[in-house]
Amino acid sequence: MNRFTLTPILERARLCVVAREKNVARYNKKRARELQHDAFRDKTLSVFDRLGDRLEGRGRTILYALIGLIALTLLAGIFTWWRGRHADEARRALGRAIEIAAAPVSSEPQTGPPTGPSFTTDKERAQRAVEEFQKVEAKYSDPYRTLAHYFRAANLLTVDRPNGIKELEGLAHSDNDEVAARAKFALAQAHADDGQLDAAAALYGELAKTNSESIPADTANLQLATVYEKQGKKQEAADVLYRIIEAARNAKDKDGKPAPQSAAARDAAAQLERLDPARFAKLPPEPPRDLPF
Repeated sequence: MNRFTLTPILERARLCVVAREKNVARYNKKRARELQHDAFRDKTLSVFDRLGDRLEGRGRTILYALIGLIALTLLAGIFTWWRGRHADEARRALGRAIEIAAAPVSSEPQTGPPTGPSFTTDKERAQRAVEEFQKVEAKYSDPYRTLAHYFRAANLLTVDRPNGIKELEGLAHSDNDEVAARAKFALAQAHADDGQLDAAAALYGELAKTNSESIPADTANLQLATVYEKQGKKQEAADVLYRIIEAARNAKDKDGKPAPQSAAARDAAAQLERLDPARFAKLPPEPPRDLPF
């Protein structure tokens, strides 16, 4: 063969070698990936094997633990749902009892369609309210039980005054500070109505110092001034009223503007103007009310 005959043969041979080398390279890469995958699989399987060896013979225990966890989760959900529903029911029951306690009293028959409960005497209304609050107190837990107890005792003053006072005296030492304050206020009113003015003044003074959310200091002090006036202590009454009004007129809100005056402060101003006009004239001027535009 001459040189020209051998050249195509050699070229084909060279191409075959190149193709073979490429195939070998691809095979080597594929094999390397397979070996790497096998190593990862072997390592993973080894971990699971060790975990399986550790858990061997504990399948029943694990199953029971999982069942217990699921049961506890379900019970927690059921209890939360029941508690919310029970609280809603208690609020509605307490609201119905309060509606009865605040129902109108009239000796005239109601005309038109009924809009709510109504009674012909205060005693009839109080008796019905006592019964309704007693139902709430017996069926539900705190805070509804203690609130119902207070309202029952307050209405009991109209039905059975000695027992009402006795129960309010017990509630005055309640762990619930708001209920205790309400009970003291009701007791003070009862003492004032019964002519026990010293006892009433002591309770009002105590409430004024406490300044609770349910019985603010202004409310207690306004009643204290009324008791002082009944006792003939007009100077003491005027002093208390003056302090209520002065503090209210000088009070500022968070923006530094005059704070709105409470109903107790407005009532105190009217009472002081009647009781001691000269002292009323010395008050700081009432701040202007914000215009609606």
